[in-house]
Amino acid sequence: MSSASRLPILPLAVFRCHFETTEPLRLPAYPGSAWRGALGHALKRTVCVVRGTDCPSCLLYRSCVFPYVFETPPPPDSEKMRRYATAPHPFALRIDPRPNGLPYRLGLTLFGRADRHLPYFIHALDQAGKTGLGRASQAFELIKVEQTDAPENAIVYEPGQPLRMTPARTPAIPALPERFEIRLETPLRLKREDHLVTPAQFRFGDLFGPLLRRLSMLSYFHTDTPLEVDFAALAQSARNVPVHEPKLRWHDWTRYSSRQQTTMQMGGLLGRFELRGEEVEPFWPYLWLGQWTHVGKGATMGLGRYRIHAASLPEPLTDY
Repeated sequence: MSSASRLPILPLAVFRCHFETTEPLRLPAYPGSAWRGALGHALKRTVCVVRGTDCPSCLLYRSCVFPYVFETPPPPDSEKMRRYATAPHPFALRIDPRPNGLPYRLGLTLFGRADRHLPYFIHALDQAGKTGLGRASQAFELIKVEQTDAPENAIVYEPGQPLRMTPARTPAIPALPERFEIRLETPLRLKREDHLVTPAQFRFGDLFGPLLRRLSMLSYFHTDTPLEVDFAALAQSARNVPVHEPKLRWHDWTRYSSRQQTTMQMGGLLGRFELRGEEVEPFWPYLWLGQWTHVGKGATMGLGRYRIHAASLPEPLTDY
């Protein structure tokens, strides 16, 4: 197999949704969970034609947009995750880091074939905003959607206008710099042998192993180009990569799950660390792509988001 065929291929479509509100923002400290929940409820109201039936029992289970997006059952003939009820979902939210920024901006990244469902996402986000978010039920009005991976951040949606988008594409992988910094922008929750990884325990393999699995599963379930590499050899090699000048801390965060009716601990690592180019060359394409997919627990709601910084590198398309 050629080296080119080993590169991860995961087409992405990256959007920035602009909302207006007439009142001061009253959102939770980290609103990713609230946005994901509101999006899910609105999408189900939009597409469900069989009310009062659990999705797995529904005749439309494997053809309906809602299960594909929010439950993502592995196909019956799947060779991967056959013992699991759900596969990785084909989207991730990016939460605006400005606590009081107006208009409010919400990032949305769609993976692989999910871009064909963009109209459903936009309609559901519009309805979710109108219904209200969080315990305060603050209402938002969706005023436009930009596609930030398209030329000049093209506007793909405005109320009353036809939808126009650029097809999803795999981001180009830039040249590997001699050294670079990874900055963890939202809590990164990782486990090693069923134990949480703390700042003092963190190793490069703790990040790369889950990232490799996530990219593999996203490409397998949501594209026509599943990743084919020696996963065990890559993961083993990653355990020997040193982390330089780590400046990490633990950030506690507890959220309430209305679906499970219990509080959940979602805290994780924040901060930054440095890597050297010659030590991470085999892992570089995966690290670059992971800036869009996120990694670790809660990736769909925007957790585990990181950015790669080096003077020689372009900024990734995950800004606000």
